[in-house]
Amino acid sequence: WVAAGYWRAGHPGWAALGLALLAAASAATQACSWLWFRSDPAALRPELPRCLLAALHLLQLGFFYRCLHALKLGWKVCWAKAASEEEQNRLAFFSHDISMLRLFETFLENTPQLTLLLYVILRTNKAEPSQDADALTPQSCCFACQWDSLRSFLQDKYELSLGSSVVYFLWNLSLTCPRILVVALFALLWPYGVAIHFLLVWLAMFLWVSLQGTDFMESPGPEQLYRAIVAVILYFSWFNVAPGRTLYRSIIYHGFILVDSTLLALSWLLCHSPLDEHFYLIPVVSAALPCYLLGLLLRVSYYKWLHPSARSHGTKQGSHCFTGGEPQCSGRRPVHCECTVVSTFLVIYY
Repeated sequence: WVAAGYWRAGHPGWAALGLALLAAASAATQACSWLWFRSDPAALRPELPRCLLAALHLLQLGFFYRCLHALKLGWKVCWAKAASEEEQNRLAFFSHDISMLRLFETFLENTPQLTLLLYVILRTNKAEPSQDADALTPQSCCFACQWDSLRSFLQDKYELSLGSSVVYFLWNLSLTCPRILVVALFALLWPYGVAIHFLLVWLAMFLWVSLQGTDFMESPGPEQLYRAIVAVILYFSWFNVAPGRTLYRSIIYHGFILVDSTLLALSWLLCHSPLDEHFYLIPVVSAALPCYLLGLLLRVSYYKWLHPSARSHGTKQGSHCFTGGEPQCSGRRPVHCECTVVSTFLVIYY
Protein backbone atom coordinates (compact mmCIF):
# COMPACT_ATOMS: atom_id res chain seq x y z
CA TRP A 1 0.00 0.00 0.00
CA VAL A 2 2.98 2.33 0.48
CA ALA A 3 4.03 1.72 -3.14
CA ALA A 4 0.44 2.35 -4.23
CA GLY A 5 0.51 5.64 -2.34
CA TYR A 6 3.68 6.68 -4.15
CA TRP A 7 2.07 5.78 -7.47
CA ARG A 8 -1.08 7.78 -6.75
CA ALA A 9 1.07 10.74 -5.71
CA GLY A 10 2.75 10.74 -9.12
CA HIS A 11 6.04 9.11 -8.16
CA PRO A 12 6.23 5.80 -10.08
CA GLY A 13 10.00 5.59 -9.52
CA TRP A 14 9.57 5.47 -5.74
CA ALA A 15 6.81 2.90 -6.11
CA ALA A 16 8.98 0.72 -8.36
CA LEU A 17 11.93 0.98 -5.97
CA GLY A 18 9.76 0.00 -3.01
CA LEU A 19 8.38 -3.02 -4.84
CA ALA A 20 11.87 -3.99 -6.05
CA LEU A 21 13.20 -3.95 -2.48
CA LEU A 22 10.28 -6.08 -1.37
CA ALA A 23 10.73 -8.59 -4.21
CA ALA A 24 14.52 -8.87 -3.78
CA ALA A 25 14.26 -9.36 -0.01
CA SER A 26 11.53 -11.97 -0.35
CA ALA A 27 13.41 -13.88 -3.05
CA ALA A 28 16.66 -13.93 -1.07
CA THR A 29 14.89 -15.00 2.13
CA GLN A 30 12.98 -17.80 0.40
CA ALA A 31 16.14 -18.96 -1.36
CA CYS A 32 18.00 -19.24 1.95
CA SER A 33 15.08 -21.07 3.53
CA TRP A 34 14.96 -23.59 0.66
CA LEU A 35 18.72 -24.14 0.67
CA TRP A 36 18.66 -24.72 4.43
CA PHE A 37 15.87 -27.27 4.12
CA ARG A 38 17.90 -29.11 1.46
CA SER A 39 21.05 -29.22 3.62
CA ASP A 40 19.33 -30.13 6.90
CA PRO A 41 19.88 -33.63 8.31
CA ALA A 42 17.11 -36.11 7.61
CA ALA A 43 15.87 -35.93 11.21
CA LEU A 44 15.30 -32.17 10.90
CA ARG A 45 13.59 -32.12 7.52
CA PRO A 46 9.82 -31.64 7.35
CA GLU A 47 7.54 -34.46 6.36
CA LEU A 48 6.27 -32.65 3.26
CA PRO A 49 7.29 -33.99 -0.17
CA ARG A 50 10.20 -32.13 -1.67
CA CYS A 51 8.20 -30.88 -4.65
CA LEU A 52 5.50 -29.43 -2.39
CA LEU A 53 8.12 -27.76 -0.22
CA ALA A 54 9.72 -26.24 -3.32
CA ALA A 55 6.31 -24.99 -4.48
CA LEU A 56 5.75 -23.28 -1.14
CA HIS A 57 9.02 -21.41 -1.51
CA LEU A 58 8.23 -20.42 -5.10
CA LEU A 59 4.95 -19.00 -3.80
CA GLN A 60 6.91 -17.08 -1.15
CA LEU A 61 5.37 -19.16 1.65
CA GLY A 62 8.49 -20.99 2.80
CA PHE A 63 9.09 -18.73 5.79
CA PHE A 64 5.44 -19.00 6.80
CA TYR A 65 5.71 -22.79 6.73
CA ARG A 66 8.84 -22.63 8.89
CA CYS A 67 6.93 -20.63 11.50
CA LEU A 68 4.05 -23.10 11.52
CA HIS A 69 6.46 -26.02 11.78
CA ALA A 70 8.29 -24.41 14.72
CA LEU A 71 5.01 -23.57 16.45
CA LYS A 72 3.86 -27.17 16.06
CA LEU A 73 7.06 -28.47 17.61
CA GLY A 74 6.96 -25.82 20.33
CA TRP A 75 3.39 -26.73 21.21
CA LYS A 76 4.41 -30.37 21.44
CA VAL A 77 7.32 -29.56 23.74
CA CYS A 78 5.16 -27.23 25.81
CA TRP A 79 2.60 -29.92 26.60
CA ALA A 80 5.05 -32.77 27.00
CA LYS A 81 5.52 -33.90 30.59
CA ALA A 82 9.26 -34.21 30.07
CA ALA A 83 10.61 -32.92 26.77
CA SER A 84 13.72 -34.75 25.61
CA GLU A 85 17.00 -32.97 25.06
CA GLU A 86 16.78 -33.80 21.35
CA GLU A 87 13.44 -32.02 21.02
CA GLN A 88 14.81 -28.99 22.85
CA ASN A 89 17.78 -28.90 20.49
CA ARG A 90 15.53 -29.19 17.43
CA LEU A 91 13.37 -26.35 18.72
CA ALA A 92 16.45 -24.17 19.25
CA PHE A 93 17.69 -25.01 15.74
CA PHE A 94 14.37 -24.04 14.11
CA SER A 95 14.16 -20.89 16.22
CA HIS A 96 17.64 -19.88 15.11
CA ASP A 97 16.75 -20.36 11.43
CA ILE A 98 13.62 -18.24 11.81
CA SER A 99 15.47 -15.45 13.60
CA MET A 100 18.18 -15.44 10.93
CA LEU A 101 15.59 -15.20 8.16
CA ARG A 102 13.88 -12.35 10.00
CA LEU A 103 17.25 -10.64 10.31
CA PHE A 104 17.85 -11.02 6.57
CA GLU A 105 14.38 -9.67 5.82
CA THR A 106 14.91 -6.67 8.08
CA PHE A 107 18.14 -5.51 6.46
CA LEU A 108 17.20 -6.46 2.91
CA GLU A 109 13.74 -4.90 2.99
CA ASN A 110 12.79 -2.93 6.09
CA THR A 111 15.98 -0.95 6.59
CA PRO A 112 16.22 0.13 2.92
CA GLN A 113 12.49 0.90 3.02
CA LEU A 114 13.07 3.06 6.10
CA THR A 115 15.85 4.90 4.25
CA LEU A 116 13.54 5.40 1.26
CA LEU A 117 10.75 6.63 3.53
CA LEU A 118 13.07 9.15 5.20
CA TYR A 119 14.20 10.33 1.78
CA VAL A 120 10.58 10.76 0.65
CA ILE A 121 9.71 12.68 3.82
CA LEU A 122 12.67 15.02 3.33
CA ARG A 123 11.89 15.45 -0.38
CA THR A 124 8.16 16.17 0.06
CA ASN A 125 8.21 17.68 3.58
CA LYS A 126 5.25 15.44 4.41
CA ALA A 127 5.17 12.73 7.03
CA GLU A 128 2.43 10.35 8.08
CA PRO A 129 2.72 9.10 11.70
CA SER A 130 1.41 5.66 10.75
CA GLN A 131 4.17 5.21 8.18
CA ASP A 132 6.82 6.33 10.67
CA ALA A 133 5.63 3.83 13.27
CA ASP A 134 5.45 0.99 10.75
CA ALA A 135 8.99 1.74 9.59
CA LEU A 136 10.55 1.97 13.04
CA THR A 137 8.92 -1.18 14.41
CA PRO A 138 10.78 -3.69 12.16
CA GLN A 139 14.08 -1.96 12.96
CA SER A 140 13.46 -2.53 16.66
CA CYS A 141 12.42 -6.15 16.02
CA CYS A 142 15.70 -6.74 14.19
CA PHE A 143 17.63 -6.13 17.37
CA ALA A 144 15.39 -8.59 19.19
CA CYS A 145 16.06 -11.18 16.46
CA GLN A 146 19.80 -10.81 16.91
CA TRP A 147 19.47 -11.15 20.68
CA ASP A 148 17.18 -14.19 20.48
CA SER A 149 19.41 -15.88 17.91
CA LEU A 150 22.44 -15.54 20.13
CA ARG A 151 20.62 -16.56 23.32
CA SER A 152 19.15 -19.71 21.77
CA PHE A 153 22.62 -21.07 20.99
CA LEU A 154 24.22 -20.37 24.36
CA GLN A 155 25.17 -23.63 26.01
CA ASP A 156 25.16 -22.05 29.49
CA LYS A 157 22.33 -19.53 29.70
CA TYR A 158 23.21 -16.80 32.15
CA GLU A 159 20.62 -14.39 33.42
CA LEU A 160 20.23 -11.32 31.20
CA SER A 161 19.07 -8.33 33.19
CA LEU A 162 16.64 -5.71 32.01
CA GLY A 163 19.42 -3.11 32.03
CA SER A 164 21.55 -5.27 29.75
CA SER A 165 18.68 -5.65 27.30
CA VAL A 166 18.06 -1.89 27.26
CA VAL A 167 21.74 -1.10 26.65
CA TYR A 168 21.90 -3.75 23.92
CA PHE A 169 18.93 -2.16 22.16
CA LEU A 170 20.29 1.38 22.56
CA TRP A 171 23.74 0.71 21.16
CA ASN A 172 22.26 -0.96 18.08
CA LEU A 173 19.84 1.94 17.62
CA SER A 174 22.56 4.56 18.16
CA LEU A 175 24.79 3.00 15.51
CA THR A 176 22.15 2.31 12.87
CA CYS A 177 20.09 5.52 12.94
CA PRO A 178 22.94 7.92 12.00
CA ARG A 179 23.85 5.62 9.10
CA ILE A 180 20.30 5.68 7.73
CA LEU A 181 20.12 9.45 8.15
CA VAL A 182 23.31 10.27 6.24
CA VAL A 183 22.43 7.86 3.42
CA ALA A 184 19.01 9.51 3.05
CA LEU A 185 20.59 12.99 3.04
CA PHE A 186 23.14 11.94 0.42
CA ALA A 187 20.27 10.59 -1.70
CA LEU A 188 18.57 13.95 -1.31
CA LEU A 189 21.48 15.59 -3.14
CA TRP A 190 22.31 12.84 -5.66
CA PRO A 191 19.54 10.23 -5.96
CA TYR A 192 21.50 8.20 -8.51
CA GLY A 193 24.80 8.75 -6.74
CA VAL A 194 23.59 6.84 -3.69
CA ALA A 195 23.11 3.75 -5.88
CA ILE A 196 26.75 3.97 -6.99
CA HIS A 197 27.81 4.51 -3.38
CA PHE A 198 25.87 1.47 -2.23
CA LEU A 199 27.37 -0.70 -4.96
CA LEU A 200 30.94 0.34 -4.14
CA VAL A 201 30.53 -0.16 -0.37
CA TRP A 202 28.69 -3.44 -0.95
CA LEU A 203 31.56 -4.74 -3.10
CA ALA A 204 34.06 -3.77 -0.40
CA MET A 205 32.01 -5.52 2.28
CA PHE A 206 31.51 -8.60 0.10
CA LEU A 207 35.26 -8.85 -0.42
CA TRP A 208 35.87 -8.37 3.31
CA VAL A 209 33.40 -11.11 4.23
CA SER A 210 34.92 -13.44 1.63
CA LEU A 211 38.40 -12.88 3.06
CA GLN A 212 37.11 -13.96 6.47
CA GLY A 213 36.29 -17.40 5.05
CA THR A 214 32.69 -17.81 6.16
CA ASP A 215 31.17 -21.31 6.12
CA PHE A 216 27.53 -20.67 7.01
CA MET A 217 26.12 -22.64 4.05
CA GLU A 218 26.87 -26.22 3.07
CA SER A 219 28.22 -25.57 -0.44
CA PRO A 220 30.25 -22.83 -2.19
CA GLY A 221 27.42 -21.55 -4.41
CA PRO A 222 24.91 -20.80 -1.64
CA GLU A 223 27.77 -19.43 0.46
CA GLN A 224 28.18 -16.64 -2.08
CA LEU A 225 24.50 -15.77 -1.63
CA TYR A 226 24.99 -15.63 2.13
CA ARG A 227 28.04 -13.38 1.75
CA ALA A 228 26.08 -11.08 -0.57
CA ILE A 229 23.31 -10.77 2.03
CA VAL A 230 25.80 -10.12 4.82
CA ALA A 231 27.42 -7.40 2.70
CA VAL A 232 24.05 -5.63 2.55
CA ILE A 233 23.69 -5.93 6.34
CA LEU A 234 27.19 -4.52 6.83
CA TYR A 235 26.26 -1.50 4.72
CA PHE A 236 23.96 -0.48 7.57
CA SER A 237 25.10 -2.28 10.70
CA TRP A 238 27.81 -4.47 12.23
CA PHE A 239 27.34 -8.23 11.83
CA ASN A 240 29.96 -10.72 12.98
CA VAL A 241 30.40 -13.71 10.67
CA ALA A 242 33.69 -15.34 11.68
CA PRO A 243 34.88 -17.09 14.86
CA GLY A 244 37.60 -15.74 17.09
CA ARG A 245 38.21 -12.38 18.72
CA THR A 246 36.43 -9.55 16.97
CA LEU A 247 38.21 -6.53 18.42
CA TYR A 248 40.37 -5.70 15.40
CA ARG A 249 37.64 -6.56 12.87
CA SER A 250 35.23 -4.35 14.78
CA ILE A 251 37.72 -1.47 14.84
CA ILE A 252 38.29 -1.77 11.09
CA TYR A 253 34.58 -1.92 10.31
CA HIS A 254 33.45 0.93 12.55
CA GLY A 255 36.40 3.06 11.45
CA PHE A 256 35.43 2.54 7.80
CA ILE A 257 31.73 3.24 8.41
CA LEU A 258 32.54 6.28 10.55
CA VAL A 259 34.73 7.79 7.82
CA ASP A 260 32.24 6.92 5.08
CA SER A 261 29.26 8.34 7.00
CA THR A 262 31.22 11.48 7.85
CA LEU A 263 32.01 12.03 4.16
CA LEU A 264 28.33 11.58 3.26
CA ALA A 265 27.28 14.07 5.93
CA LEU A 266 29.94 16.58 4.89
CA SER A 267 28.82 16.25 1.26
CA TRP A 268 25.33 17.32 2.24
CA LEU A 269 26.50 20.10 4.56
CA LEU A 270 28.83 21.59 1.93
CA CYS A 271 26.67 21.12 -1.15
CA HIS A 272 23.16 21.94 -0.01
CA SER A 273 21.92 25.39 -0.92
CA PRO A 274 21.89 28.09 1.80
CA LEU A 275 18.30 28.76 0.76
CA ASP A 276 17.44 25.09 1.17
CA GLU A 277 14.34 24.54 3.24
CA HIS A 278 16.09 21.69 5.06
CA PHE A 279 18.27 24.04 7.11
CA TYR A 280 16.65 22.63 10.25
CA LEU A 281 18.50 19.37 9.59
CA ILE A 282 21.90 20.93 10.27
CA PRO A 283 21.65 20.39 14.07
CA VAL A 284 20.38 16.85 13.43
CA VAL A 285 23.31 16.03 11.16
CA SER A 286 25.71 17.60 13.66
CA ALA A 287 24.31 15.28 16.33
CA ALA A 288 24.77 12.17 14.18
CA LEU A 289 28.49 11.82 14.96
CA PRO A 290 28.03 12.11 18.76
CA CYS A 291 25.16 9.62 18.46
CA TYR A 292 27.40 7.12 16.66
CA LEU A 293 30.19 7.59 19.21
CA LEU A 294 27.65 7.10 21.99
CA GLY A 295 26.61 3.83 20.36
CA LEU A 296 30.23 2.66 20.31
CA LEU A 297 30.62 3.59 23.97
CA LEU A 298 27.44 1.70 24.89
CA ARG A 299 28.60 -1.31 22.91
CA VAL A 300 31.95 -1.42 24.68
CA SER A 301 30.20 -1.04 28.03
CA TYR A 302 27.77 -3.84 27.21
CA TYR A 303 30.41 -6.40 26.27
CA LYS A 304 32.76 -5.38 29.08
CA TRP A 305 30.33 -5.26 31.99
CA LEU A 306 26.76 -6.20 31.03
CA HIS A 307 27.03 -9.24 28.78
CA PRO A 308 25.94 -12.48 30.53
CA SER A 309 29.34 -14.11 30.07
CA ALA A 310 31.11 -11.03 31.43
CA ARG A 311 29.06 -11.29 34.62
CA SER A 312 29.72 -14.99 35.08
CA HIS A 313 32.72 -16.49 36.86
CA GLY A 314 34.37 -17.16 33.53
CA THR A 315 33.40 -17.60 29.93
CA LYS A 316 32.99 -21.27 29.05
CA GLN A 317 33.36 -22.63 25.58
CA GLY A 318 29.84 -22.70 24.17
CA SER A 319 28.50 -23.25 20.72
CA HIS A 320 30.11 -22.01 17.54
CA CYS A 321 27.76 -19.02 17.52
CA PHE A 322 29.42 -17.44 20.55
CA THR A 323 33.14 -16.81 20.59
CA GLY A 324 35.13 -14.21 22.44
CA GLY A 325 32.12 -12.46 23.95
CA GLU A 326 30.75 -11.45 20.55
CA PRO A 327 27.75 -12.91 18.73
CA GLN A 328 28.61 -14.46 15.42
CA CYS A 329 27.10 -16.92 12.98
CA SER A 330 29.53 -19.22 11.22
CA GLY A 331 27.35 -22.24 10.61
CA ARG A 332 23.91 -23.81 10.90
CA ARG A 333 24.82 -27.30 12.07
CA PRO A 334 22.85 -28.58 15.06
CA VAL A 335 24.70 -28.12 18.33
CA HIS A 336 23.97 -28.79 21.96
CA CYS A 337 21.89 -25.85 23.13
CA GLU A 338 18.93 -24.85 25.22
CA CYS A 339 15.83 -23.02 24.11
CA THR A 340 12.61 -22.15 25.89
CA VAL A 341 9.26 -22.43 24.16
CA VAL A 342 8.45 -18.84 25.04
CA SER A 343 11.61 -17.55 23.34
CA THR A 344 10.69 -19.50 20.20
CA PHE A 345 7.23 -17.92 20.13
CA LEU A 346 8.82 -14.48 20.55
CA VAL A 347 11.22 -15.04 17.65
CA ILE A 348 8.33 -16.05 15.39
CA TYR A 349 6.25 -13.09 16.55
CA TYR A 350 9.04 -10.59 15.85
